[in-house]
Amino acid sequence: MATLYLVSTPIGNLDDLSPRGAEALRSVARILAEDTRRSRILAEHVGSKARLVPVHAHNERARIDQILTWLEQGEDLALVTDAGTPLVSDPGERVVDAVVAAGHSVTPIPGPSAPLTALVASGLPTRRFTFLGFLARKGQEREADLDRVGRSQETAILFESPQRLVRLLEDLEARCGPDRRLCVARELTKIHEEFVRGSMREVVDHFRASPARGEVTVVIAPAGQAVDMESELELARTIATQRLREGVRPSSVAREISDRHGLARNLAYRIVHDLQDSVTDE
Repeated sequence: MATLYLVSTPIGNLDDLSPRGAEALRSVARILAEDTRRSRILAEHVGSKARLVPVHAHNERARIDQILTWLEQGEDLALVTDAGTPLVSDPGERVVDAVVAAGHSVTPIPGPSAPLTALVASGLPTRRFTFLGFLARKGQEREADLDRVGRSQETAILFESPQRLVRLLEDLEARCGPDRRLCVARELTKIHEEFVRGSMREVVDHFRASPARGEVTVVIAPAGQAVDMESELELARTIATQRLREGVRPSSVAREISDRHGLARNLAYRIVHDLQDSVTDE
């Protein structure tokens, strides 16, 4: 019986593709790809000779009959998205539903996932969480989504474009309050990977001053979990003092505590500047 493989692909670093995923891409007759231009890079990277077939939001329904025919003819297929796990805020749900209904085998090959990668590095509760993908952009549906996050008793994970990030954070602050903890994960697994952690107020201020670039995932703590900024600042001061004593340049120390504690850069530089004299006097 032919099989449809759901292959999770790297979200940035090509080395994150599993050996099993690479073998599946090499063994199938065709790769059903959200964007064949991007998937061709991955196929060539692993030495796959499979034909790439575009399957995206605009043609997914129309492709189903042809996909079922290929499977009935005994062709194994792989379904991939541009990055990460297929069907998670990406096309493929209709295809998988039809393939299952037709009685064909569906085999998932797990691997990279932006929501889970952001969650485990966020420093926020991981036991229970809700993934909401991209929130509605306007109207009552957006209001309902924001209210859901504001009331959530579980960690919430969202996607957002960098251009709309500040607006999202401002809307979340209005629902969650200025002290709710969150983490904005940017460019996961890539060279410029960044985690900005802190309170709603701190993170909003950070991205107003330093607009985000690249792909963004937002992780929000459950309702009732506010960040203790005094403790966070005290820890930042302790680390900064230690680095200054070790002879690390003040500018590097400021960048470190900014990235590590999700502090706005100007606040981090002010902390380091205030500590310099006392460390020098020692």
